[in-house]
Amino acid sequence: MIEVQNLTKKFGAKAALDNVNFTIGGGSVFGLVGSNGAGKSTFLRTCAGIYFPDGGNVLVDGKAPFENAEVKSKICFIPDYPYFLPQATLSDMAKFYSGIYPKWDAARFEDLCKLFPVGKKERITNFSKGMQRQAALICAFAARPEYLLMDEIFDGLDPVMRQLLKKLICEEVSEHNLTVIIASHNLRELEDLCDHVGLFHKGGILFEKDIDALRLGVCKVQAAFRPMPERSAFEPMEILEWETRGSLLNLVVRGGRDEVLEKLNSLNPIFAEALPLTLEEVFISEMEVAGYDINNILS
Repeated sequence: MIEVQNLTKKFGAKAALDNVNFTIGGGSVFGLVGSNGAGKSTFLRTCAGIYFPDGGNVLVDGKAPFENAEVKSKICFIPDYPYFLPQATLSDMAKFYSGIYPKWDAARFEDLCKLFPVGKKERITNFSKGMQRQAALICAFAARPEYLLMDEIFDGLDPVMRQLLKKLICEEVSEHNLTVIIASHNLRELEDLCDHVGLFHKGGILFEKDIDALRLGVCKVQAAFRPMPERSAFEPMEILEWETRGSLLNLVVRGGRDEVLEKLNSLNPIFAEALPLTLEEVFISEMEVAGYDINNILS
């Protein structure tokens, strides 16, 4: 389990993380989403023990990871730009990892090299961006960590490799109780993978929720009216997004599906229906509430 307690990290006068509090349970897949510069990468680096907090704590199984070899041996972090030893091959990196991670699995390494089309004897610096990520993934899974942290891991992977990665993550979580944290802007990839999601913005966390509960708390509906009622007629519904096209109204509303439809039907629409809501639509709606939307950016 990872406990984040009043976590603060500053770079000069800027707080990349500002008094953040939440918990990540063991054996789960946690998605970190948020605006650019929200603090997602800073959080991962602090959690991995690369950064020392300026305030508060991040505890991995009750212990701080910074300068703690015991805790770090449980954590594998793949940054946005994976690091490899200069001129190293994948075989060289396997030797390096085997000296750091006590649960290094040589047989697993060989199996993963067969799954991913990456040459073990070639210099990794000659690899494409996507192949370098595959090399990092091979080392990470073979290290058998208890916590796997990944920053924009889907970037550069082709669709087949993305599906393979998701399959491996699900297997490791199910069979070895691995805890995975993924920071990504690719919300569609996270949608069918994560158990929980945390929304970061301006160094804080707006919410941390079970992904199914998140969808239950926000409803997307479409209705047709003739004539169109005034917006005030929809009170006291908390409307996150309002769009009209002639007689057609599209709403994203905070609340349950049944109660929202009941309110809409009381206004005598021609028809009203609930529509599936994607994680990306939830993200956009919540960020608009926080003042981060296209209209504010353009103005």
